[in-house]
Amino acid sequence: MKICVLASGSKGNCTYIESKDTKILVDIGMSCNYIENNLKEMNINPRDIDGILLTHLHNDHICGLKIFCKKYNTKVYISSKMLDGLKDLINIENVNYISKEMSIKDINIKVIKTSHDTESYGYILDDNAVYITDTGYINIKYFDMLKNKKLYIMESNHDIETLINGNYPYILKQRILSDKGHLSNKDCSYYLSQLVGNNTEYVVLAHLSENNNTREKALEEYNYKNKNKNIKVIVATQNERTKSIKI
Repeated sequence: MKICVLASGSKGNCTYIESKDTKILVDIGMSCNYIENNLKEMNINPRDIDGILLTHLHNDHICGLKIFCKKYNTKVYISSKMLDGLKDLINIENVNYISKEMSIKDINIKVIKTSHDTESYGYILDDNAVYITDTGYINIKYFDMLKNKKLYIMESNHDIETLINGNYPYILKQRILSDKGHLSNKDCSYYLSQLVGNNTEYVVLAHLSENNNTREKALEEYNYKNKNKNIKVIVATQNERTKSIKI
């Protein structure tokens, strides 16, 4: 399996995942032009994308969906409850509903419920890669499913002190800090300390806030709680894709 985070941050999120026979995107929160250019630079024809797997319907996760689907008629994987929010964006006949366990061609996907201020999901792909962003917490009931995977793409959204002392309105600060908000650096590093294992090769710190976080703060908090030096740690950024990760 090959994974590349094309963009990750407050303004847009998209990750490319490829197996032997399948190419998918998880979220498509950048412009269609941005997605096309990055795929083509990786020698991938956008027409060959087999599906778009959505975590939720906030704009920074779907803003490129309408134009991309109009051009390429790509199948979209969502929950049935999400459909009303997408009727004006895509051909609803080209929708597949997600279930607790499913497949997109040869990629097996296990679905977990995340906790955000809209319906949202995280994914375990081929029992090797975990993708979790936009959640206020991770339910302990999923820990056994999530442990000891080869790759974790995990939200490390904000530094708590920076957020509290920043210029955001109080109500927005409370939303971000709530159980239906976003994982802080502290939250992310704690969850990873509970989940990573001997099989873990990569961690990608994702969805960093441009106003309430820095790469250095996210890495510092991660390193404070996670001492395994054999794990390669990558910080995903807003406007530049990561290197391709093979697991």
